[in-house]
Amino acid sequence: MNWSRRPRGLDLQIIAKINIAHWLPKQFSRRPGISMLGLIFIRGPDLGNDDWKHEPFDFLIQNELVRMSLEEFLLAKGISAEKTVEIEYIRAVAPRKEEDPSLHDDWVSAVDGSSRFILTGCYDGLGRVWKAAGVCTHILDGHSDAVTSVGVVKTIDDDNLVVATGSKDRTVKLWKVDAESQDENQKIRAYRTLRGHTASVQSLAAQSTGDMVCSGSWDCRINLWQTESNEGDVVSLKKRKKGSEEEESQSELKQELIGYEVKMGEAVSTLVGHTQSVSSVVWPEHGTIYSASWDHSIRRWDVETGKDTLNMYCGKAINCIDVGGESSALIAGGGSDPILRVWDPRKPGTLAPSFLFQSHTSWITACKWHTRSWFHLLSASHDGKLMLWDLRTAWPLAKIESHEDKVLAADWWNGDSVVSGGADSKLRIFSEAEER
Repeated sequence: MNWSRRPRGLDLQIIAKINIAHWLPKQFSRRPGISMLGLIFIRGPDLGNDDWKHEPFDFLIQNELVRMSLEEFLLAKGISAEKTVEIEYIRAVAPRKEEDPSLHDDWVSAVDGSSRFILTGCYDGLGRVWKAAGVCTHILDGHSDAVTSVGVVKTIDDDNLVVATGSKDRTVKLWKVDAESQDENQKIRAYRTLRGHTASVQSLAAQSTGDMVCSGSWDCRINLWQTESNEGDVVSLKKRKKGSEEEESQSELKQELIGYEVKMGEAVSTLVGHTQSVSSVVWPEHGTIYSASWDHSIRRWDVETGKDTLNMYCGKAINCIDVGGESSALIAGGGSDPILRVWDPRKPGTLAPSFLFQSHTSWITACKWHTRSWFHLLSASHDGKLMLWDLRTAWPLAKIESHEDKVLAADWWNGDSVVSGGADSKLRIFSEAEER
């Protein structure tokens, strides 16, 4: 649907490519002292009919977000006021309600919002599963050092999760979480422990089928693991006799008490090439893994051959990457400076970033593409801030400054909501919309 206005001598055509019946009100209301056009650009339309709910909108001219007054934008872009200006409005992506923080006993070093639950990893050595702010359903108890990474491996029947955690204790553990349980703070044990790294596990990612996970470590290697055991992988917990004495190790007894077998997994393959810590891994396609390292490189790996098919030198130690955007082909990354970079490896002849976002003031610790948008990104930083970005403007859509210390991890959750953890020992949840 198109409709036109002519404020102050400008011909405007406002269009929408979203569901018009859902989003477009029949009339725009005015506020005292604010023109209709000014109101649109400041907050989006106020909906004067009780049948419509209030929603924020962003606005595009020539496929670029408008983050200033219309007059300033037209002057900056050299657009003649004599022409009809076509303005497209889109639903804004910005969480607008902050939930009460969920407290931990130490730094919250990892978060995952890819399911209807939130996973956190903490320096107290525990993983946690949350179904809402302040409501922890499960505690993943088994690591002997800080949990540095968490992730959902797969969802079973919409109610049960397989979860992976990585730790400074050099192991990856797999857990089965019964989401139907109504108990809170229920402690569970891992059903499988994966050993093979010789230094702290820093990051992990799961194959889309959930059959395998990969882990990046301070030992400069990426290990690939099967999530279910092979024949011969299982060591049953049975009482052993030595002479006439019956022996049982403490670890065996602990596992026996909860009815599990000890399943010790070995890596099925190892990707070798990085020369410093593998800080981040992403597994966006079945046969392709991306990795980032403190050796200043980002690599793309062919899982079948174990060879890297792309090796980008970035000039900085890289802390985090994610793959998404247009055709799920763009690489976003942040590291040991305040700049969030986005590369398009499809462009021939250059590895220069296609986008640079420079509003942070310290190292970037996390970046995540929106799961349903080619344009939107989330970043977190040691400056204590979260920022929401749109590729169509150089300015952040929103800055979230609720953490009281470094932000160490962040993710999208439940659509446009954002979850984050930091050195203030808090999980924070910023909801998609305010309650009515």
